Amino acid sequence: MKDMPMNSSSHIARRTFLRRLGHLSIAGTAAPWAINLAAMGEAAAFNTDGYKALVCIFLYGGNDNGNTLIPYDGTSHAEYLRVRGGLATARDQLAGTALAGGNLPAGREYALAPQLGPLKNLFDQQRLAVQLNVGPLLQPTTLAQYRTHAVPLPPKLFSHNDQQSIWQSSHAEGAVTGWGGNIADLALAGNGANAQFTCMSVSGNAVFLSGDSALAYQIGTTGPVGINGLVQSDGMFGAAACREALQRLITQSRAHLLENELNRVTSRSIGAHATLSGALGGSAGQFDGWLPDEMDQRPRALNRQLKMVARLIAARHQLGLKRQVFLVSLGGFDTHDNLLTNHPWLLTQLGQAMGGFQQALDSLGVGAQVTTFTASDFGRTMTSNGDGSDHGWGSHHFVMGGAVKGKTFYGTAPTALLGGPEDVGQGRLLPTTSVDQYAATLARWFGVSDGEMTQIAPNIGRFNQRDLGFMG
Repeated sequence: MKDMPMNSSSHIARRTFLRRLGHLSIAGTAAPWAINLAAMGEAAAFNTDGYKALVCIFLYGGNDNGNTLIPYDGTSHAEYLRVRGGLATARDQLAGTALAGGNLPAGREYALAPQLGPLKNLFDQQRLAVQLNVGPLLQPTTLAQYRTHAVPLPPKLFSHNDQQSIWQSSHAEGAVTGWGGNIADLALAGNGANAQFTCMSVSGNAVFLSGDSALAYQIGTTGPVGINGLVQSDGMFGAAACREALQRLITQSRAHLLENELNRVTSRSIGAHATLSGALGGSAGQFDGWLPDEMDQRPRALNRQLKMVARLIAARHQLGLKRQVFLVSLGGFDTHDNLLTNHPWLLTQLGQAMGGFQQALDSLGVGAQVTTFTASDFGRTMTSNGDGSDHGWGSHHFVMGGAVKGKTFYGTAPTALLGGPEDVGQGRLLPTTSVDQYAATLARWFGVSDGEMTQIAPNIGRFNQRDLGFMG
């Protein structure tokens, strides 16, 4: 039988199965998911000095990079106007968000979308960096290699579900672990009795926070979600006895193996709910000034999510946590049409939420201990389809925090919008930086050692540059 290709889903599934089988053989099939002996062994090289957190803001749908980070120098902006047509942002609207930063080719300038003013302020304060043209790659790839399939390519390019999964896990849809969860696997042993709060999602279920041992604890924007009938202050039907009877029924030991395991997990969930509710205490309104639920009578979903993250970080000492990974998200970025109506509103929410969140972190004294970064399915075409843009590949992203080497661009600026060595068609960018490099740079700051890095970024060994340099 011939060897399977490197990007084969069968190869990936087999590798994941064997890795998990190995962990089970060490830990025993009845071991709790939160910590097993394999994770303890791996954590030996992990640096857990002080508190650190990573916050991923995932922009679902594929953010339009062309109207997020805009060519600003005269020559580049004229080309941008020619290529984007009616989608383009006029140069006179960009003076207030022009970025004076390093690492760009001579004469090249960029500006943020006008709606991203709060990020301009952070950039000027050296607390925001721009990572240029990053996307999924299995190895460094040229345009000629892409066109001739001379090297392995990420599977199912330009597909929403698959590219979301590849961004979050390095594997197509169906993956069971993500790089946020894999980072958390290494931190579990250092997080003590409340290690189940290492990975926390305020954005529902996503593979990004799934590890071999770590799983995402999902929480709502108002607090942990309890079991109906157990969280009311007056008990079920107004009777505490009914509540107590229900709790005994769903947590007591059972003779049947599967029933017993379900009740054990339920009992642990009830305990986690109580622990987290107590830690959050009365902090509900603590960050409203920076992250209001509504502005101009319009809801701010991302504000609400990041406000909960800020509350959780404020409770870090009470929970005894040294490392955490969070996921929040904003949807609606699949702008095939109505781009000029919908995209500015999305960027307004993003800019205000990121700016307010950093202020909230600064108020807690952890502005340099939390790093926030953006991710998305893919970028979009630079050309217009008439009313919007279509699915792309590489995109530009932001990294924010006091530990970031800000006011600088990282990676390689695209040579030309159309027809250049990064254009695979219609201005879709062939990435010049891989998600694995992006993840590895964040993971190293978080405490992951070089020897552990392939557990986080499986393709990193094929790239000469493991650290992109944007973290201090």
